[in-house]
Amino acid sequence: MGPITLTTSVDAPRKRVFEFISDLGTRPAWIDHFARDYRLERIPPAGQGAAARFRVDAPAGVKYMETVIAEATPLHRIVEHCRGGRLDRLPMRLVWELREGPTTKVSMTFWTEPGNPIDRVRELGRTRWWRRRWARALRRMRELIETGAEPPRAGVAGEDRPPTGIVA
Repeated sequence: MGPITLTTSVDAPRKRVFEFISDLGTRPAWIDHFARDYRLERIPPAGQGAAARFRVDAPAGVKYMETVIAEATPLHRIVEHCRGGRLDRLPMRLVWELREGPTTKVSMTFWTEPGNPIDRVRELGRTRWWRRRWARALRRMRELIETGAEPPRAGVAGEDRPPTGIVA
């Protein structure tokens, strides 16, 4: 599937937008209309190396998707390497670019790289589905950032717990 590029303007400082996008712990708050069973895979959940896995309600094909922040150039660009589809064999890419102006301009580019002929056929016609889901996600992200509301956060399974008492 060829690249889908969507752009939005967020009325917030670029630093705040960058931190929000690069924190995978806040993603369920704005992609939950097409992703569920969201799980963080690494601590910390933000910045380069952060990873998450979730179930995607895509039409036949991609059922689970895993994303890892491969590159995070502060305040400018975030590159995510994703995998999904049957047996996680469908590589996907997600690139976020931020430009400063009167508002922060956010460009998101998403594409898949099917290497298998069966995967290429399955990806036909999915462009519209992905475009609608990511467009809604960008609107929801913009609303969350501009209102300044603290979004619910996803946790990491097996995360350290604060001590509950003194152990003798």
